[in-house]
Amino acid sequence: MTGARELWARYLEQRAQLGESPLVIQGARQHPPESPDRVPAPEAAIPPTTPEPPRQEPPRAESDAPRPSRSRSPGKKPKAGPRWKRDMPPIPPRGMVVTAATSDLFSEDPLKEASLDAVAAMIHECTQCGLCENRNNAVPGEGPGDALLAVVGEGPGAKEDETGRPFVGRAGELLTEILAAIDLPREQVYICNVVKCRPPSNRKPQQDEIDACVPYLHRQLEILKPAVILAMGGTAAETLLGTRQSLGSLRNKVHEFRGTPLVVTYHPAALLRNPNWKKPTWDDVRIARQLVDNRG
Repeated sequence: MTGARELWARYLEQRAQLGESPLVIQGARQHPPESPDRVPAPEAAIPPTTPEPPRQEPPRAESDAPRPSRSRSPGKKPKAGPRWKRDMPPIPPRGMVVTAATSDLFSEDPLKEASLDAVAAMIHECTQCGLCENRNNAVPGEGPGDALLAVVGEGPGAKEDETGRPFVGRAGELLTEILAAIDLPREQVYICNVVKCRPPSNRKPQQDEIDACVPYLHRQLEILKPAVILAMGGTAAETLLGTRQSLGSLRNKVHEFRGTPLVVTYHPAALLRNPNWKKPTWDDVRIARQLVDNRG
C-alpha cells in the first residue's frame, strides 16, 4: 500500500515540474493519509440523529367518520306479509244489486223480530216442506253473532244431518282450511245453508223447499249484518241474487245483497270433484277477505 502512494506522489510531482495543472477528480472526497496511530472517533461522539416526529393527521370531520354498516344480520330475512296477500287479485267491478222486497219490510211474520237463537229453534220445529220427514237433525247454522263474514252453502249432507252442524264433512274440512288460509278461523265466521234439512241422496234442493227455507236465511243475514257474504255454489248464488245466471257469469263481480257485498264462488264439494276450480276459488275468497278488511 505504501509503494502505491509513493508512485502516485511521484507522478503528481512530475506533472507539476512539467507545468501541468493539478489533477482533480470530480466528486471524489480527499482524505488525509491515514495514520497508523489514528483511532476512529467513538460512536458517542457522533451526534445522534433526531427521529422525525410522526405525522399528525388532521382531525376527521364527523360527517367523514366511518359509519356502521346497516346490513342485516346473517340469516335474518325481511318479515313476509300474509300468504293470502301474495299476488292478490284486484277488487272486481260491481255486479247485481238486490234490495229488500216490500213484502219483507211490512211482513207480520214472527221471524221479523226473532233472534238468532229463536230462528234456530223455529228451524228445528219447522215442517214447511217435505225435507223434514227424513231428517235426523235440522241444521240452522253456527258462528258468532258479530261475524264479519257469512258463508252460505246449498244444504246439509249426511254428516251434517247426523251432527246438526253445517259443513263438517269432507267439503267442510276443505272450507275450514280455506278460511284458515285467509286468516279467518272458522270460529270467527258464520256458516249456514239455503235449506236447513238434508235433501235425499244430497240432491239439489227443489224450488218449493228453497222457498220454505229462505225466510230463515234472510232473517239470519239481517240479524248478522256481516261485512261480506260468500255464496258458495250455484244454489246459494241463485237464491240470494234471484237469478238463473250461471255461476261462472256471476264470479269476478262484487254483488250487493240488501246493502252487503256478496261474492260468488264454487262450493267446496265441487272442488273435491274438480281440483281445477281451486285456483279461481282461492282468488274469490281473497277478494272477499279484502272486502272484509275494507268494511271491518
